[in-house]
Amino acid sequence: MNAAINRRITLAARPVGMPKESDFSLTEEAVPEPGPGQALVRVLYLSLDPYMRGRMSAGKSYAAPVGIGDVMTGGAVGEVVRSEARGLKEGDLVEGMFGWQEYALCTRGAARVLPDSGHPPSYALGILGMPGATAYFGLLEVGQPHPGDTVVVSAASGAVGAAVGQIAKIGGCRIVGTVGSDEKAAYITDELGFDAAVNYRTANDIGAALDEACPGGIDVYFDNVGGPMTDAVMQRLAFKARVVVCGCIHHYNLTEPYLGPSHLRHILVNRARVEGFLVFDWLPRYPEAFARLGAWLDDGSMTYREHVIEGLENAPDGLGMLFEGSNFGKLVVKVAER
Repeated sequence: MNAAINRRITLAARPVGMPKESDFSLTEEAVPEPGPGQALVRVLYLSLDPYMRGRMSAGKSYAAPVGIGDVMTGGAVGEVVRSEARGLKEGDLVEGMFGWQEYALCTRGAARVLPDSGHPPSYALGILGMPGATAYFGLLEVGQPHPGDTVVVSAASGAVGAAVGQIAKIGGCRIVGTVGSDEKAAYITDELGFDAAVNYRTANDIGAALDEACPGGIDVYFDNVGGPMTDAVMQRLAFKARVVVCGCIHHYNLTEPYLGPSHLRHILVNRARVEGFLVFDWLPRYPEAFARLGAWLDDGSMTYREHVIEGLENAPDGLGMLFEGSNFGKLVVKVAER
């Protein structure tokens, strides 16, 4: 091996509001040795995702929180450098929840061996990974769009939102994305094929901007943000609309509960369906999603954008970028060269 030290970023304190540098600690330990049934993975790319904020809190959620002093959780792609596990061999590229560290131990059941698809390995953390599957199943299985439907997706230039819009476009829908800059608005309309974009930072009236973009109402809303954007959308639902609640990034760093207007009347009058969505419920069908998404990438039906930052030590700053909305595309940390 090339190193005897494993650098790790651990959770030092539970954040209050936006995570800050003092909430993390950069530590070093000896590179672990794989035992029977284990493989040692050298991490190449680390994914940064909104769910990580929830794992930093002690409150009850769909997954256990990261313990104080424990390695920050996170999906990563790496290379097997030593293996005592059947089905994992030296040189394999694998994806798994390896955490914010340079080396990790895993078992065959906790790692996805990546095929030689011709795409960069980091794509397994985005369009050909959990975010891509989130867009695929959340839209098609929960949102159930029909050709001609108006589909609105929030955080539309991000890893999930950009995929949602493109999948809906392939299905013959009218696509409207909400974003936080004119540059991102131009990206989703000019490059991704969205029919309209709403910049929530510059719109004088978000509701009026949605009315202009969605004159017939909103048939499917894929919600990644919550907050005022969702409040405005819920007032414009079409008859029998479907709302996919995928994320609430607006709420994650609030120190006081968000008290928006009640949506029950709009849901009742429009006979709308609102459903929470966790992609892990569809884990057995991931190969289906990756096959179709890969085919759409290969034939040019979809495009994909990454925002890469360098160095494990910069992962905490990268997480801050995610919540500020200053990243452009799927945010990954390049930890090492292959």
